[in-house]
Order: sequence, then structure tokens, then C-alpha cells
Amino acid sequence: MDHEKMAQMKQWVEAWQRAGVRLEQLRQSELPLISTSQSLLALADAYEACRLHFSPQPYSGLIEQQAWFEKYRAMQGAT
Repeated sequence: MDHEKMAQMKQWVEAWQRAGVRLEQLRQSELPLISTSQSLLALADAYEACRLHFSPQPYSGLIEQQAWFEKYRAMQGAT
């Protein structure tokens, strides 16, 4: 990896570290002020729109999830 690319990656990581600190500050200051019931009411229309416009899949995705877990286990055993 060249020096310029490494410098860009370092800047990106540092920016996210700063953002992480600020996001944690916001979480600590704003989360206690949030009303769960008001939040659910605010999201109710979006939920209904999704429910009406998208039909549920005939499967839950657990088969795919288990396949991914099996691949991961196989990779762990190979190392």
C-alpha cells in the first residue's frame, strides 16, 4: 500500500474516532429524553407502508444464516 493511501486511511480512522466520541456524547445526552411511545407512533406510518407494499418472504432466512455459520466454522477450523 502506498504512503498516500495509508495517510488517507489514517485520516478516515481518526475522523471516525472523533465521530465516535461525539456520537457517544449525543447518545448519553439525548437517549434519556426520548419517549419510546412517541417514537413508536412516529414510526407507525412507515411500518404500515412497508407492511402494505412488501409481502413477507416465504422463509425467515435462518437457512441462509446457518449456511454462513457453517462456512465460518469451516474457516475457523482451517486456520
